[in-house]
Amino acid sequence: MSILFEPLRLGDLQLANRIVMAPMTRSRAGSDALPGVEMVEYYRQRASAGLIVAEGTAPSASGLGYCRTPAIYSGEQIAAWRKVTDAVHERGGCIVLQLMHVGRAASRHNKPQGAPTVAPSALRAQTRLFTDAAGMVDTDTPQALTLDDVHRVIDEYRQAALNAREAGFDGVELHCTSGYLPMQFMASGSNQREDAYGGSVENRVRFVKEVLEAMAVAIGAGRVGYRQCPGNPYNDIEDADPAATAVALCTAVAPLQLAYLHIMRSPVAGLDAFALARQHSNSALILNDGFDGDSARVALEAGEGAAVSFARHYIANPDLVERLQRGAPLASFDRHTLYTPGARGYSDYPAYQADSLEVTP
Repeated sequence: MSILFEPLRLGDLQLANRIVMAPMTRSRAGSDALPGVEMVEYYRQRASAGLIVAEGTAPSASGLGYCRTPAIYSGEQIAAWRKVTDAVHERGGCIVLQLMHVGRAASRHNKPQGAPTVAPSALRAQTRLFTDAAGMVDTDTPQALTLDDVHRVIDEYRQAALNAREAGFDGVELHCTSGYLPMQFMASGSNQREDAYGGSVENRVRFVKEVLEAMAVAIGAGRVGYRQCPGNPYNDIEDADPAATAVALCTAVAPLQLAYLHIMRSPVAGLDAFALARQHSNSALILNDGFDGDSARVALEAGEGAAVSFARHYIANPDLVERLQRGAPLASFDRHTLYTPGARGYSDYPAYQADSLEVTP
């Protein structure tokens, strides 16, 4: 049996195999940032993954910024997510929720009325994003968080972790890359603060450390993971020394004994994010980006990580685990329906039937 299909324990999370479904924004949430019936079916279909990391979800109204993305700060949202987790658990799956506060990577057109756009410093991200109301727009200029605001946002994350558990999630993952709020704090280019959360690299990782600590206290460290990609420039992020920042974060959170670190390949030439994580993190590693079944097996057999996550392959292959086990061909996805509303290109990709060489929904 390939190591991919062996069971694995990450903290308090028991995985049936080492194949992880990576979080992917798919823009299918309804009004009031609510998961709908298509999302229930989408995750239910993929429950054979050892672990599903559900898509980036806002811990607060100000954490929203893209169109049709979900949140988990209201009772109605908690109840809607419960339908998703029930569907996954009924098929024997394990699922955690990625908490994603977009910070300055936001437009007011994609937020509830009155919800502010916030960031470590009042620096607009030099990028554009899509809105249903106005098409492509510049991101908003954010309000700089005061110290009181910083502590409030940390508490919003803590409450979101509790809400996720109430909704039936087995744990949470903190999104610390892609130019969202945690990375905005960590990167020297987007953080120009002069208080305890800015300046030195130890200060710049303090916000992320305190968020992870608050969530670990709330729901148990064995149910908390985090995602990192050193040097990811997405959403106008610049960092003078991304390797040093990544090491500082790993060092700062080591005493928490978190369930895992979801580590992505770095786009920075010469920066081996996997090797850096193995050297400086004491958490089990979930490796991400660019793997197929064979390369994932080789990486795990070489001891590079504990599990491997797949994103693109999970779009059109809801039964990815079974296809890899059988050596069945993988389907390709339609790029035109990645972020469009409805079931098309989302929950309508069929499973593979080896015996008849046909597909079945």
